[in-house]
Amino acid sequence: MFQLRRVFVAIRDFLFSRANREFLIFLFFLALSGVFWLMTTLNETYEQEVTVPVHITDIPKDIMLTSDETDSIKVVFRDRGIQLLYYIYGKQLQDIKASFKSFDQGNGTGVLTSNDLAKLVRQYMATSSKIVTVKPDKLVFYYNTGVYKRVPVRWKGRVIPEHLYFLSHVSYYPDSVTVYASEEKLDSIRMAYTEPLNYVGFRDTLSVDCRLLRIEGVKMVPDNIRCTFHTDVLTEESISDIPIQAINMPPDKVLRTFPAKVAVTFVTGVNVYRTLSADDFTVIVDYNELKNSKSEKCNLYLQQVPQGITRASLVTRQVDYLIEETDQ
Repeated sequence: MFQLRRVFVAIRDFLFSRANREFLIFLFFLALSGVFWLMTTLNETYEQEVTVPVHITDIPKDIMLTSDETDSIKVVFRDRGIQLLYYIYGKQLQDIKASFKSFDQGNGTGVLTSNDLAKLVRQYMATSSKIVTVKPDKLVFYYNTGVYKRVPVRWKGRVIPEHLYFLSHVSYYPDSVTVYASEEKLDSIRMAYTEPLNYVGFRDTLSVDCRLLRIEGVKMVPDNIRCTFHTDVLTEESISDIPIQAINMPPDKVLRTFPAKVAVTFVTGVNVYRTLSADDFTVIVDYNELKNSKSEKCNLYLQQVPQGITRASLVTRQVDYLIEETDQ
């Protein structure tokens, strides 16, 4: 207790010594002059741009808004600085409401002109304030009566794995979304794309939560999805013993090739390669090409390859053949 008293006395003597007392008096008058300067400044008239949200209200139950229920406008006010601070940091202009029925055009759109917006804002601003400008010139909202369709989701942008890796496949959750729009716009929408993605130099599976690319007058539910990019290590491999099949053969003829099976080379991922077999590939010979040919060799074509492989190529492109007639 005695030590605390000594500390208190030391602090008191320090603060109220002659030098420190003069310094404290200086700080007091400095703060006082700052307050007077601030009050004088805030009483001056300024122009300030303020972002004002506008809410569409009183929406009928059978109407689906395909644009946001809340949009923002930029309003330049002229008033004293103190009032402009209320507009910027207060909630005075955060509840501007526009009734759906008052601005419905009856053709799937509603329009609020700059005059309409100014009238709405004046209901919430101080009488001393004046509106200088309103941007944009008009606010448009879109709606329909519940017309919709489901469309698949696809990613958009730049997604590139590390060297020697590639994207084996991409999965989406959800893999499709519900799109609400006018019938004309619905007919033109085939896919819902994500906002542009930019991921480079990864090697492990990458999961990304992303928003869907917005289209004016179109509402997507949900409006964000999860994309998962699955990677695999690139490898060059081959599969042999793929049987050669003949197409367009007459029923009384049989094509025999020498050899009867061939190999194919390709580039794919290690995990994909483990699932492949010769049955996943189709190699053909077209009889229509042979019936007028004088060559002793026939051309081979790789007609079908499985998903997930690239640069597929036949090791042998031509083979000897023989056409035999069969008894009918």
